[in-house]
Amino acid sequence: MNIVSILAQNALRHPDKPALVFEDRSYTYHEFNRMVNQLANGLISLGIKKGEKIALMMKNSDYFAISYYAVAKTGAVIVPMNFRLVAREANYILDQSDSVFVICDQEYEKMIHDASRTIPAVRQVITVETAENKGSLSLQDVLSKNSAEPAVEINNTDDLHILYTSGTTGNPKGAVFDHQRVLNVTVGCIGLLGYNTRERFIHVAPLFHAAQLVICMTSSFLLGGFNVIHKEFNPEAMLRDIEKYKITSLFAIPTMFKFLIEFPGGEKYDVSSIQRFLYGAAPMSREMVNQTMKFFNSNNFYSLCGLTEGGPSGIYLSPEDHKEKVGASGKDGLLFTEAKLVTPEGQETEPNVVGEFVLKGDTVMKEYYKKPQETAATLRDGWLYTGDLGYRDKDGYIYIVDRIKDMIITGGENVYSVEVENVLGTHPKIADVAVIGSPDEQWGEIVTAVIASKPNETIELDELEAFCRQHLSGYKIPRKVVFVEALPRNTSGKLMKYKLRESVKK
Repeated sequence: MNIVSILAQNALRHPDKPALVFEDRSYTYHEFNRMVNQLANGLISLGIKKGEKIALMMKNSDYFAISYYAVAKTGAVIVPMNFRLVAREANYILDQSDSVFVICDQEYEKMIHDASRTIPAVRQVITVETAENKGSLSLQDVLSKNSAEPAVEINNTDDLHILYTSGTTGNPKGAVFDHQRVLNVTVGCIGLLGYNTRERFIHVAPLFHAAQLVICMTSSFLLGGFNVIHKEFNPEAMLRDIEKYKITSLFAIPTMFKFLIEFPGGEKYDVSSIQRFLYGAAPMSREMVNQTMKFFNSNNFYSLCGLTEGGPSGIYLSPEDHKEKVGASGKDGLLFTEAKLVTPEGQETEPNVVGEFVLKGDTVMKEYYKKPQETAATLRDGWLYTGDLGYRDKDGYIYIVDRIKDMIITGGENVYSVEVENVLGTHPKIADVAVIGSPDEQWGEIVTAVIASKPNETIELDELEAFCRQHLSGYKIPRKVVFVEALPRNTSGKLMKYKLRESVKK
């Protein structure tokens, strides 16, 4: 059993059941699986071999979902790419992943050609729309008349996809997952979150991101659920389709929830069909969680705290736990996953002692693709060392406080940037904030706040210091403040602090 064999079974069990809607196109399970097979057979006729790599440079669409499953059915390995990459960055991933084909939206065709010009391994570029560059093919031209299941044996030990990390600290690394690992995460999410065959998902976060791809999309198609796909995030369009299609499950990153609850007139939409709200990929403050629960008039919220290398998998905070522990990252590991906090020597920490967050289980990546040293440094004694720091309270709930590389040491004291960010994030004039360490001759580092103010708001430094003194110890209060129009975030909503450190030094 794997995600492609179950898709074929679902097409036979309920061929007329609605599977997917994207803009003005819709598919039943029979229609979706038929087109998947046509593309898979077309790719095979172009010479794609089992185990070769095919990159996807696409925004969310029906064609992303079709391409993902088609590549999987050929036995090739999917390399979903961030569609916001520039040619240099795309060149790195295409080369590092050994991709031989690229399926892309037309708007990225020229960039992909430029990026792959120096990569002999790339044999074919396929565009979703009409191909404009010499040597490219359109997806419609690749579709085979043969809609039968491809004659390729898929084993659960075969690699399924390589998910490149967000790259918040430099070049991204490709986390490799086989079919079994992806199935484990999918089944684990179904069991833990209570998904069922009548589930109705809306996919707005990028599908190249592990959370939306595995926790939501592959879980939905495994169950025979219904999928509404949006190309981009638009609060009004999202609220409208939640009401129109009676969406039952919603995953969003914190910044998306923020835009949804602040959208003028958002309260007029009927969102009562949603049975579970999932948030993750970036920290979400206690205040923001409470505001979001109030807006949606629901307490059925799940915090999912994990990482790409975990599958994604990690820890979770259940709706019941939100009553007393809102703001915590989670407690128990997701199904098939263990979690703990350890000292630098690998010993489990005592309550309220900060340690590194580590994971173990059948959901964790096999390796970083072609990076044995990085793999050995991250996977040790069966545990995935995440680089996140956290502590466990007396009740066993884990609070992630920082990345190891983001911890600030000022005058010999450890300052965890997330704690300071959570405090500053409650200031009524602050729209977004990041806290980093700046070099200082006297203190080694000083706490530095990079702030994006709300429109038409001005924040005085003495006002900010007085606010911080109500909530923070003196050594944690920012000694340097930089005001910017917007903070650099990647498509997962994660702060790219290395860019802030570079800009603050200038």
